[in-house]
Amino acid sequence: QVQLVESGGGLVQAGDSLRLSCTASGRTFGSYHMGWFRQAPGKEREFVAAVNWNGGTTNYGDSVKGRFTISRDAAKNTVYLQMNNLKPEDTALYYCAASAGQYGWHAQLYDWWGQGTQVTVSS
Repeated sequence: QVQLVESGGGLVQAGDSLRLSCTASGRTFGSYHMGWFRQAPGKEREFVAAVNWNGGTTNYGDSVKGRFTISRDAAKNTVYLQMNNLKPEDTALYYCAASAGQYGWHAQLYDWWGQGTQVTVSS
């Protein structure tokens, strides 16, 4: 069992930056692929970013490419999402997820999920 705890959300203005963190329990963090997803009220869950087990491969959703960066620190069992030039449409509950199997950007690939951290961007 893996527990994921997100932090770093908050209320910011358009154009600001935030860094989300997701810390995982367990000693096998380095073997998991990690992803960030988000869900706004009334909308479906959306893929944001993913990083493979060794950090060598990353992928991003079209709406965040060029603004968001995903990274991981194996020593800290933590994955980060650096969000720059935030827009009101980035407002959502952001979830961290871990996959013990296949790497990818489909939510069904992920085995464990955090509780989410709220990001609100005012215009």
